Parts: sequence; C-alpha cells; structure tokens
Amino acid sequence: MTNSNSSISRHYHQLNSEQRGQIQALLDSGITSCSAIAREVGCHKSTISREIRRGSVLQREHNYLLYEHYYADTAQIYHDKRRKNCCKRDPLKHYAAFLRMLSKRFKAKFDATSIDEFVGEFKQTMPGYSCPSTPTVYRYIDRGLLDISNIDLPMKLKRRRNKRHHSHGGHALHKKNLGNSIEQRPKEAEDRATPLHWEGDLVKGVRRKNQPALMTLTERTIRFEVVIKIPDYRASTCQRLLQKEIDQHPDWFKTITFDNGSEFADMTKIKNCQIYFAHPYSPWERGTNENCSGLLRKFFPKGKSMKDKTAAYVQ
Repeated sequence: MTNSNSSISRHYHQLNSEQRGQIQALLDSGITSCSAIAREVGCHKSTISREIRRGSVLQREHNYLLYEHYYADTAQIYHDKRRKNCCKRDPLKHYAAFLRMLSKRFKAKFDATSIDEFVGEFKQTMPGYSCPSTPTVYRYIDRGLLDISNIDLPMKLKRRRNKRHHSHGGHALHKKNLGNSIEQRPKEAEDRATPLHWEGDLVKGVRRKNQPALMTLTERTIRFEVVIKIPDYRASTCQRLLQKEIDQHPDWFKTITFDNGSEFADMTKIKNCQIYFAHPYSPWERGTNENCSGLLRKFFPKGKSMKDKTAAYVQ
C-alpha cells in the first residue's frame, strides 16, 4: 500500500484573491513550474495550471511579439463573473423562448415532428437562445412542468440508455413461430436497394378481436404506406383482406414481413407473395412500419373504437 506524505488538503476549495496575488508574484519572480507554485500556495498543481490558463491575457512586447501574462486582478474578475453565472437557475425561465415555441408547435392539431427534431431545428434557427437536451425536455413533460403532455406528442421516443437489442434467435420458448423466419428473407429485401418488399402490422383501437382495426403495409425502399380498415382482426379476416389487396395490385408485392401476432396466423395461406415473420418480441426488425404506425396514433388513439371511422377518413 502506498503512503502519501503530501500535506496538501484533499478537500476542494476555490482560490481567493490573496492566493491569486501569490501566484502572480511567483510567476513574476521566474518560477514557472506548476508543481513548485502549488507547494507554495497549498493546492494541487492542476488547480494552478487551470488558474494560469484562465487568468492569462495577451500582451505585446516592445518588438510587437505577443505573449501571455497572468494577472491576479484579471483572474479574480473572471472568477467572480463565472460564479455569478453558475448560480441555480429556474429552468422554465432559462429556456422560456424554447418552451414557448415548443408549446405552440405541439399544441397544434397535428405535427409529425419529434421532440428530437424540434430541438435540432431550434438550435439551428435560434442559436442565441438556450436550448435543453432532448432527454431534459422529456423529463419536464413527464414531471408535468410544461403545458403539453405525452398525448400531444405524435411519437414519444423509446430511449434505451446503454442497452442493446436482445435477439431471441427466433425461438422464444413461449411464443410460437408462425412461418418462414425473417432470417430466410432474400438479401435484396435487407439492403432496401430493391423495391416491393413490405413490412406489415395492425393498428388497434380497442383490443378485442371483433373490433375494427387498421392493417398497415409499409414499403421498405420508398416508404409508401397502404392503410386498410378491417372490420375485425381475426386471422381469417386479415388473410382474406390482404389477399384481396395483393390480387388488386399483383405487381406491387414481392415479400411482406409481419410479427408473430396470432392475427397473422393464416398469412402462410397468402398466394402470389412470400410472407415472412420477425423474431418474437423484436419490433425493431420492422422499424419502418412501426414508425409509420406511430404517426397514425395521433388520429387513432389506443382504447378508442374505430367503428365510426370511414374508409375515406382513414385515407
């Protein structure tokens, strides 16, 4: 075990004006070593290094060459100014301009902008104003500090810090695989270079099979979206209406990838299009479709029936 003989206190404290004057006197006497000055002043050498860097100002010699010189008075002025600015602020007042624009934007009837996009846009268009980070804005909303709530957001991001997707390998023990795995999907569907490969899912209002829902199909390359209102989401109904859509547009569909929900159990009966299934509990494998379905939630919230929504309204 090492033993330190240093007499310097390990408790952090701010330098005072007398110590700054001592630093200037030592520098003017020709002592330039931060370690030597630290021993005289009674602090860590890193403190001396930072202090000299912060308190030095440019000077010009008689031959017009520039050099830096430390002045205790100047360093003390800089220190007092920093202390004045580091006091605890009321965040709602500090970010007042940002929060006013945020409220105005998301209180509108509909806006597909996410909080993250709005923060980036504000930083570009209003560089002179303070702007909080995206997680900070979400934290204010969750705490009820703002006049907007999560229901005003078209899509609230799922922020997973320091986490990774856990692949289930397509064989979760308590989830049945309905058909061909996404691992068997052709490579041309993976890199999005070739069109006509789709992702599909259901957007449900009331979670009962006899309730109407929306079948959403998203093309992976150009993000074209097909939304079909279905009277219920029994497996047979989903299969029948999807087959009808494929028959109406036989040149549109090469592959469609669904999740492993029971409503897609009959999709293996589909003709003229190859159906694949993502791994259980892996929505990121159909991320394009998930994002588009999230935008529809502004108009079709969870828990509200879609019986009064006409096909024309859906389109």
